[in-house]
Amino acid sequence: MKTQELATKNQITWCAGCLNFMILESVKRAIVNSGFKREDFVMTADIGCGSKIYDYLNISGIYGLHGRSLPIGLGVKLGNPNLKVLSFAGDGGVYSEGISHFIHAARYNADMVLIVHDNRNFSLTTGQPTATSQQGYKSKASPLGVADPPLNPLKLALACGVGFIARCDARDINHTAEILEKAIKHRGFSFVEIIQDCRVFNLEASIKDRATYKIKDNKDKKIAEKLVNEFDYNSKKGKIPLGVLYKEEKPILADKWPQLKKLMEKKVGWAEKNLAFS
Repeated sequence: MKTQELATKNQITWCAGCLNFMILESVKRAIVNSGFKREDFVMTADIGCGSKIYDYLNISGIYGLHGRSLPIGLGVKLGNPNLKVLSFAGDGGVYSEGISHFIHAARYNADMVLIVHDNRNFSLTTGQPTATSQQGYKSKASPLGVADPPLNPLKLALACGVGFIARCDARDINHTAEILEKAIKHRGFSFVEIIQDCRVFNLEASIKDRATYKIKDNKDKKIAEKLVNEFDYNSKKGKIPLGVLYKEEKPILADKWPQLKKLMEKKVGWAEKNLAFS
């Protein structure tokens, strides 16, 4: 399989220079390099600039409501636990409307990948603040500026027990593809946040001049606690670590349910169950 096979004929309508173009390329490379077949993958997406990747990535999938990419992905895993599920969403969809789904996805530990496009605003609907927008950010929806401190999603993920936590910079296609490939191969719920600058809204949140640096894959939880606290999503001080900030192997959803375990052993979904078990 080549990356060209993962392209669609749909006209791409992202803004010129949008970093979603780079994320799309990284995702294609990760799928190709993962060693799995295209038919092994299913994507889910909600509503937003990043979620429009659904129209441009040539794999099976389901479009859903805003903030509901994760529960749809979980439903796919229950229907056929053999599929490799990629759930795409923005910071608004995951950390605002979908925050409860994010927390419980960590508990269930289904073998799937959550890819969050985090530009720290609702870009598709003209720049309203999200849970990761910095204090003071002014928009049409917050003319006085955001008063509350932003959420640190990586810190939340670690507290909730996510077994694979990673951060990438959208501008680095090769590194992002490498991290996404690791997430796909990880057995369990993988959370990859891709930080990206929006070309139109919340320009002050740009990370162009920020001190990002890459780390080696980390399995030490104490080190992870330090890493997730280095960038607070608010101040312009502190470094931003990129890479796998924490990785832990533990039982996945299919290990806990004998029905799903049998489907994995037979390499079938519920649709083929009667044939496989006859």
